[in-house]
Amino acid sequence: MKITFLGTGTSIGVPVIACNCPVCTSDDPRDKRFRTSAMIEVNDQRIIIDCGPDFRFQMLKQKVDDIDALIFTHEHRDHIAGLDDVRAFNYILNKNIPIYGTQAVLKAIQTEFPYIFAENRYFGVPQLTIHEIYCQPFNIGNTQIEPIQVMHHILPVFGYRIGDFTYITDASAICDEEKQKIKGTKILVINALRNSKHISHFSLNEALDIIREIKPEKAYLTHISHFLGLHREVEAQLPADVHLAYDNLVVSC
Repeated sequence: MKITFLGTGTSIGVPVIACNCPVCTSDDPRDKRFRTSAMIEVNDQRIIIDCGPDFRFQMLKQKVDDIDALIFTHEHRDHIAGLDDVRAFNYILNKNIPIYGTQAVLKAIQTEFPYIFAENRYFGVPQLTIHEIYCQPFNIGNTQIEPIQVMHHILPVFGYRIGDFTYITDASAICDEEKQKIKGTKILVINALRNSKHISHFSLNEALDIIREIKPEKAYLTHISHFLGLHREVEAQLPADVHLAYDNLVVSC
């Protein structure tokens, strides 16, 4: 299994001209973070987790010429806003793109992109095949995916386990029952927004506590804001088996 971090950042801390903080003005490419997303290549399939506003750039950056499915963690705009750009894959490949999400995610997508679902659609509208998922394992082809329900403050959000790999973003709490689904994971990806506590995201110390409890072979931190600090400084302070992810990082599992 090959995992590519398409984006590791948040809407807070996306590089902008007006921001003069050390992270946003850093020359280190690892400090240039686009919205959080990942690409999983497994069993001859290419599965994208989340499709934020940077989706088109991320696909071009990785020279992605085909995708087999999009799965969504939750319905916030920084995780769904790039969906319109799947139309290029529809046009070039002459196929629908399967998308997987909870009822809440699919409802948000229908609200955000009503023209996709209109009875009389114009030429070029994204072509999707809709799959509603629940908190139970499902398959994309011959790949089994196990949802892990975490809480984003009061919003239920899905993380996903695929084999020995688990991906969790936008979490602030994980109940004991769901933690049992994660245990045995070799590679764990988990969000760490900043150093101080946040209402809807794990802080760095909270993420490290989860990692110590789960005990994966390796862990990577994602959904990082510029408040966490410079990549080289944060990475130097982390345990040997924990790393700060960065855009375009590739790992194998």
